[in-house]
Amino acid sequence: MPKTEYRIYVVELSKRVFTEHRKFRAANPQFNGVLECLYVGMTSKTPKERFEQHKTGYRNKKGYKLSSNIVEKYGSYLRPSLYNHIPSLATRAEALKMEETLALELRRQRYAVWYN
Repeated sequence: MPKTEYRIYVVELSKRVFTEHRKFRAANPQFNGVLECLYVGMTSKTPKERFEQHKTGYRNKKGYKLSSNIVEKYGSYLRPSLYNHIPSLATRAEALKMEETLALELRRQRYAVWYN
């Protein structure tokens, strides 16, 4: 069985998320409205497959929703230029750490960012 690899991905969100989603707004006090609103995630699928799952409200076999409401409602498209430099990661723990690292770096650059 092939070894699972994890990838980081970034989705551009409609700027409506900033005005319509209180928690998103509260998480991004640095945002000045110039750059984009983004979602940073990690996946064992391709970024394209994972984006499609978000947009369709994917649920697993047990009925648990495994997609982000923010991406489902506000997601526009993938932003590979913001994540293609990150290599695949060997463990879920490494991927979660890299997801947070990238999200916080993008916030420092004054993007508005949501991650889990």
